[in-house]
Amino acid sequence: MTEFPDPARFPARFAWGVATSSYQIEGAAAEDGRGPSIWDTFCRTPGKVLKAEHGDVACDHYHRLESDLDLIASLGVNAYRFSVAWPRVLPAGRGKINPAGLDFYSRMVDGLLARNVTPWLTLYHWDLPQALQDTGGWPVRDTASAFADYSALIARTLGDRVGNFITVNEPWVAAYLGHGAGVHAPGTRDLAASYRAAHHLLLAHGLAVQAIRSVVPQAQVGITLNLAQSVPATDEPADVAAARRQDGFLNRWYLDPLYGRGYPQDLVGLLGLNSPQAQGTVQPGDLETIAAATDFLGVNMYSRDVVQDAPDAPWPHARTVKQPESEYTGFGWEVAPQSLTALTLRLQREYHPAAIVITENGATYPDRVTPDGTVHDEARTRYFQSHLAALGEAALGGAKVTGYFAWSLMDNFEWAEGYDKRFGLVHVDFGTQVRTLKQSGQWYRDFVVQARQPKGSFL
Repeated sequence: MTEFPDPARFPARFAWGVATSSYQIEGAAAEDGRGPSIWDTFCRTPGKVLKAEHGDVACDHYHRLESDLDLIASLGVNAYRFSVAWPRVLPAGRGKINPAGLDFYSRMVDGLLARNVTPWLTLYHWDLPQALQDTGGWPVRDTASAFADYSALIARTLGDRVGNFITVNEPWVAAYLGHGAGVHAPGTRDLAASYRAAHHLLLAHGLAVQAIRSVVPQAQVGITLNLAQSVPATDEPADVAAARRQDGFLNRWYLDPLYGRGYPQDLVGLLGLNSPQAQGTVQPGDLETIAAATDFLGVNMYSRDVVQDAPDAPWPHARTVKQPESEYTGFGWEVAPQSLTALTLRLQREYHPAAIVITENGATYPDRVTPDGTVHDEARTRYFQSHLAALGEAALGGAKVTGYFAWSLMDNFEWAEGYDKRFGLVHVDFGTQVRTLKQSGQWYRDFVVQARQPKGSFL
């Protein structure tokens, strides 16, 4: 596979974008009526976030909206993926609406459209209102109902100008890292609760699809999953079985019910009393709601899992092992662009999504601004080049790829890692809030401009 992408491999009508999320960039955490989220609470819990950092200011995007929209437009993209902060528009999660919060997103959408950038709106990127957490959060069924009401509100308010909706971002992260491993908000460690949360997140997605389409029938609606190819470290049966468990844990548990197959029975059996079925969480009609037809599958892909059997490790009793010949990012994630090709082709072959949109893809490295005002991030540039080449190979192989969003527009609050890890195409000095376009950003801009040029055919 070539290391350099061919712009001609991508359709003429293709969403070329950058992505962010509300808590990671907005700041203004206690301004204009915004209520607290579970991440505001989690960040104040000692020992949970590196250096006890938080998103109170982050990139100050709330106060720098217009200049940041200019920055997005300057990259030559035709799409921008952002998320709405649920507690900014419904401080208690339901009930009383905060007009200032809705106005912020209305101004954002209008500003994007004025710059010829199509908005892609994510309804949930992990910042659950704390008020809903106080009544049980995602392990409780009523949270899915509250999410449906919130989704309908956003559709009524912005659906006249927004045509692309992502319901839930990475339910595996919200469910397992938040409720099983405890390393994300709300920080609980209860495997059974994590599977109740996972079911309710998927149910919330299905209810949101119904709610959005009842208000905006022509909307394009999908969900975003974090997916990774799972490869056994050896051909030993134990490692092969571990890779299968890992694939079920991360991928199939979410893909199968979304595409009408129900939960994978091999995992249900292995989970035993921790399964949502054994807990009585899955009610009649739920699986039909979850399997509502969608217009695209959003895929967040960063790396792959090379897996060995690890009976002493937590569920799913598998351990990802490093490969001596591979390159790794600042997060310790393997750079494996070939797995993006394999993963995308597998999704098309096994699940037949109407379209596939890469809603996040990127890499973190320890960047710094040099005295001449440049950020020389050659490794990140190579990462984007190789992964876009891999995506082009997938398109050539028959995958219905219709969009790509680089993660991220700018350096931001990277959850439990605080501000230590930088993903941005744009460097942010968090003391001064000065933005500096990195070399990777320059390369991505130039490639997107070239890819968006009229072409005579798909290939």
